[in-house]
Amino acid sequence: MSPETLLLLGLSALAVVAAVRWVGEKTGLPGAALLPVIGILYALLPGPNVELDPHIVLTFILPPLLYSAALDSSLLAIRNNLRIVIGLSVLLVLATALLVGAGFALFVTGATLAAGVAVGAAVAPPDPVAALAVGRKVGLPPRLITIIQGEGLLNDATALTMLNVAVAAAMGGEFSFPAAAGRFLLVAIGGTAVGVIVAFGVRLLRPIAKDALLANTVSLATPFVAYLAAEKVHVSGVLAVVVAGLIVGHHMPRSSTGAGRLQTSAVWHLIDFLLEGLVFLLIGQQLPEVLRGLRQYSGPTIAIALAVAVGVALLLRPVWLMLTQAMHLLLRRDDEGLGGREIAALSWAGTRGVISLAAVFTIPLTTDAGLPFPDRDLLLFCTFVVVLVTLVGQGLTFAPLVRLLKLRVNAVDEARMRNEARAAAVHAALDRLDDLDRDEPAERSEIDALRHRLQERLRRYHHRLDVLQNADSDELPVSERYEAGLRIRRLAIEAQREELLRRRDAGTLPDEALRRLERELDHEERVLPDRPA
Repeated sequence: MSPETLLLLGLSALAVVAAVRWVGEKTGLPGAALLPVIGILYALLPGPNVELDPHIVLTFILPPLLYSAALDSSLLAIRNNLRIVIGLSVLLVLATALLVGAGFALFVTGATLAAGVAVGAAVAPPDPVAALAVGRKVGLPPRLITIIQGEGLLNDATALTMLNVAVAAAMGGEFSFPAAAGRFLLVAIGGTAVGVIVAFGVRLLRPIAKDALLANTVSLATPFVAYLAAEKVHVSGVLAVVVAGLIVGHHMPRSSTGAGRLQTSAVWHLIDFLLEGLVFLLIGQQLPEVLRGLRQYSGPTIAIALAVAVGVALLLRPVWLMLTQAMHLLLRRDDEGLGGREIAALSWAGTRGVISLAAVFTIPLTTDAGLPFPDRDLLLFCTFVVVLVTLVGQGLTFAPLVRLLKLRVNAVDEARMRNEARAAAVHAALDRLDDLDRDEPAERSEIDALRHRLQERLRRYHHRLDVLQNADSDELPVSERYEAGLRIRRLAIEAQREELLRRRDAGTLPDEALRRLERELDHEERVLPDRPA
């Protein structure tokens, strides 16, 4: 493929991703469900197609996506829900792989347990991108968001380790659960250790990375350093990236500057948008590849294999959640369990994605003896169908399900919590000003001016809290005074921006000075909420 053709395909893909984003904003449909369908339609057309290279996905795409998700996650919240997260990301993944493997060995003619466990490991880990995008938009409670995030961060390491063990068994040995468990523990502990070391190294770089550009450079390099370092010592690169991201994200408020955080956040949001869009589009384009080798299988064999893979992927998750919740109630744990509506939502949040396809495409074409890998084409097809069914089917229906279950965060409680934190922060600033007033009386005029501004801000927060306290529903109340204040502040910023542009056009303000002053206004405008909060 020529560079010009590759560039044209890339630009076309970006245009499609942007268009789907626009359609999603207008219709509420998740882009993660629409893009694979568009990819399938493109794959059926004549012309060049892009085939998935699993090593590129696992080395260049997976680390930044996982690291960005880890930065946005809460280490404390995941720790508080660790029992559920570990159950879904480790135990459920292992159970899915083993159950699919047993189903293939028992019901699919000629299939081996190792080959079945391989496809089971590939389809076991949910990709939470679609579920999280929908969940945040419809106001899914923070605890469920944390569980989905935590599961998505940790399950890939479990699945890829299980896949490697199963492939090794299929290549010439026998599948052994004790060997698989031992291997998993080894790579998990090693990956965690590498992640901690990399996060500590990032903290050591803090004194020389105060500049926003340097901080971004370190941030962009961190996931690849963690992944490559772990893979070099043959432990879990995925887990190393996740652990590094969780630790760095937890310490970021103290270890980075405001300018660095703003720029880092913007950079990672753009990377997420582009990579996620491109990989979901890439999923659909793999249809010709997965169909290519199916002619050697009979219709009943394909149907049974699909029934096993899709059935286990869809049904085991709700059964697992109900069983673990029943066990939790039986043991009377102190931590809060899951309700029926929460179990229903989590059951339908198990959308699979590009990691499943990348994993199954790593299965080699031949064994060590030079023979074709057993049922490789059937494994590819089963994985593709599971990804398509869950990504499109569950992705499109997740939002209606959440609305039907009435699983929405209490917006008033959330806004009250934020405004109480804002008020507490202002009180801390006023206390610090009182200390400065005693220690530096010569600066009293500046201190008094800042104290007046802070007290005015505190009055706004207290007024908002009074409105929230008197709210008689879980919907955010609209305050005319609050809305008027936001509108006036936006109009004032707009007037300042127009005056700066008038001076630039008149030749009295250089463009460099304009950009600097515009950044000041942009930061002021950015802190204004889109809606009352």
